[in-house]
Amino acid sequence: MDLDDLPRPKGDAASALAREDLAPYSQEELGERIALLEAEIARVRAHADKAAAHRNAADALFRKPGA
Repeated sequence: MDLDDLPRPKGDAASALAREDLAPYSQEELGERIALLEAEIARVRAHADKAAAHRNAADALFRKPGA
């Protein structure tokens, strides 16, 4: 089994963010947090797209002829 196929640990950063109490934050702080999270989402999507392109290139390279 590939390490990438294993589930993420429950203690990862995204899980911690999801559990955080948002009540203490002001509207301005919440807006800043949203902007940071949107930037992180864009970064993760770009990385996922790059990884998919890399995987597709590898699959094409190692594909058996006629398959």
